[in-house]
Amino acid sequence: MVAGLWTRDVGRAHRVAAQLESGLVSVNTYRPVHWMLPYGGYKMSGIGRENGFDAVNEYLETKTVVIDYAEAPPTDPFAD
Repeated sequence: MVAGLWTRDVGRAHRVAAQLESGLVSVNTYRPVHWMLPYGGYKMSGIGRENGFDAVNEYLETKTVVIDYAEAPPTDPFAD
């Protein structure tokens, strides 16, 4: 779903856009399209995002790896 609004008040544009349940909100323009703009449904509408980095997230599984390079032995986080 695409939503659009026209206003001179940028603050109002952000407030209204945050309230709209739409995957794309255009302000003072009509249906902007660019290959780097994520495009897709909202909630149960559609099958995810197309375009941009958000499209790649459908194929990724995030993993966090933490490595401590200190040569000293680790401190006991439960010590008094």
